[in-house]
Amino acid sequence: MSNGRTRTARLLATLAVSALASPLLLQGAGHAEPEIEEVKEKVDRLYHEAEIASERYNDIRLELDGSRKELTTLRRDLRRQAEVADGVREEVAASVVSRYQSQALSSAGQVFLSEDPDAFLETISTVSAYDEQQAQLMQAYALEARRLQVRETAMQRELAEIRKDEERLAEEKARIDAKADEADELLASLEAEQREEMARESASPAPEPAPASGGAAAVVDYALAQVGSAYVWGAAGPSSFDCSGLTLMAWRQAGVSLPHSSGGQMSSGTPVSQSELQPGDLVFYYSPVSHVGIYIGNGQIVDAANPSSGVRVAPVNSMPYSGAVRPG
Repeated sequence: MSNGRTRTARLLATLAVSALASPLLLQGAGHAEPEIEEVKEKVDRLYHEAEIASERYNDIRLELDGSRKELTTLRRDLRRQAEVADGVREEVAASVVSRYQSQALSSAGQVFLSEDPDAFLETISTVSAYDEQQAQLMQAYALEARRLQVRETAMQRELAEIRKDEERLAEEKARIDAKADEADELLASLEAEQREEMARESASPAPEPAPASGGAAAVVDYALAQVGSAYVWGAAGPSSFDCSGLTLMAWRQAGVSLPHSSGGQMSSGTPVSQSELQPGDLVFYYSPVSHVGIYIGNGQIVDAANPSSGVRVAPVNSMPYSGAVRPG
């Protein structure tokens, strides 16, 4: 009998504790879920802000590459122009020496004193010819010197632009690092279980095969083969990518060269509507454009999303859709 009462008492105590604990558990669960969602939203925002800075970084890097090529051309032109100017200067010097060493001119004073009018006219003609030749040479030299100065000025201007671009690159890199570090700190503040839940939510769905042929098939195959690779700002393979670095490398498999910039890639193909999307098409997101992925069919894309998700498969409308183009 006492054993029965003991079991009953224990059961009632267990039920009482459970009744008291349930609201607390529910309250805790209700608090944890918004916290995860709030952190996830902040992390996604920070990653997007970092990607905007990263794509600006890529654009500036393209400008810098162009400036350096222009500088190489300017330096080559400057060397050629300096050689031309030196050649004209040597001609001027030779003409002056020739004039004063000429036997005809060295005896000009004696001829001027001569009473022979023919000799006098001949001397005048010789002097005039030398003066005209020297004047033409001096004009030519002045022209080449001006051209040389123009090229020197252009080169200095290009150097200044390069220095400015390098400063802008450093600024964008600092912004990328700051946003990425802030996102990492937020993620680190979550418990391991919550981080795993976020990872499960952002895990890539299994891609379904989509019909593709020719160059587009090579593009899609390459993109799918990179799923799971790491996201690294400014990277274009072989084992890590940013968004435009992945699309650049994928289309390279089809023999198409694209700039390492989502904005630049949007101008590198034929625009297509969302209803006309075909595997291999580039799909762009946000306004202004700051992200790009590769359409693989069945309403899905492959994209290098962010450092948390890496290269993944995602629905085509998982981000604010901006447009699409078909390269080639």
